[in-house]
Amino acid sequence: MAEEIDQKTISAQEEAPQSSQAPADVAGVGRRYHQRRNVTIIVDSTSDYAPGVAEQLGVEVIPFTYVDSNGVEHVDDMWKTQDPHEFYENMRKHPETHYTTSAVTPGRYLEVFEKAAEEGLPIIYMGLSEGLSSSINAARQAADMLREKRPGTEIYVLDNRCDSAAGELLAIEVVRQASNGLTARELYDWASDARYFIHGYFTLDSFDALAAGGRIPPAAANVGGKLDIKPELSYDLNGALTLRGMCRGRKKALRAIIQDFRDNYAHEPSLPLAIVSTDAEKDADWLEHEIRKEKGCEDVTVIRSSVSPILGTHVGPGMVALVFWGTDRREKLSLTDRIAKRVRGRASSGGDAQDAPGTTGAQS
Repeated sequence: MAEEIDQKTISAQEEAPQSSQAPADVAGVGRRYHQRRNVTIIVDSTSDYAPGVAEQLGVEVIPFTYVDSNGVEHVDDMWKTQDPHEFYENMRKHPETHYTTSAVTPGRYLEVFEKAAEEGLPIIYMGLSEGLSSSINAARQAADMLREKRPGTEIYVLDNRCDSAAGELLAIEVVRQASNGLTARELYDWASDARYFIHGYFTLDSFDALAAGGRIPPAAANVGGKLDIKPELSYDLNGALTLRGMCRGRKKALRAIIQDFRDNYAHEPSLPLAIVSTDAEKDADWLEHEIRKEKGCEDVTVIRSSVSPILGTHVGPGMVALVFWGTDRREKLSLTDRIAKRVRGRASSGGDAQDAPGTTGAQS
């Protein structure tokens, strides 16, 4: 556990309401978006929206589903009918509990897209990275079916290339840009570039959930637990999880996250940050406290929320993550990788060409 912090200084749920609520201007952004709405924006439930954010933005949310050990299917309603602490505490007390998550089907996507198309506005769907789920491919199939059924429909499918609250930060700014008058195509192009400026770093309490999901060998999880090894993870340019390093002890892992923040933060106080966890509020408090000690971050808005069951079942209780706008993640590529990216970009005419209306091609 991170070092103790004076609770009078930081209390995410009570004494620092800006931490657990939507950014102060989200409601205003949502109102402006609806006043001049020229596009329908659809997202999914895996972006770990803080209470009220999706509603205030006015975006439609497609929920994922998961099945518990008893075979009962649950809808991820962003904790409206379930308490996150109880959910993750149950995972702690009953490690044998197994959850199965499932991708949204093309049929379900088509149902949502068809309803949205009735308004006659262009549609943008922003979904969980292909590096973590096949759902984005189902959305692409549904978009193609919609174009066949309703020729001329303008619909864009964007792979967030990130996960969790990174999708929330991206959605907030996409709605802001829409309220400023960007067209659907301009929003798609804007988001296709902006997604690479969002960073996310997190650590886990144990390797157990990763081992249970087949992401690491059980033997590695056992050794990691005995040596108190804590991983620091992020996501790569395709949105897949990537290991950044191994730390001996939780405190060192948390400090590694703060160091990555210092190295990559964009220093734009007007843009919110996000801290999410799977019932690790004290560590989330510690991260926020450390961030506010950084120059220029004293009054930055920090959005706090709980990780959805869809992602939480794969990382287990005790995960904590920091997400923020920062430097261009593509600049970290090696020289040869940058050349390869440029070649792919020329081949596909930029962006996710296969996601744009009436186009086919390789994904960049």
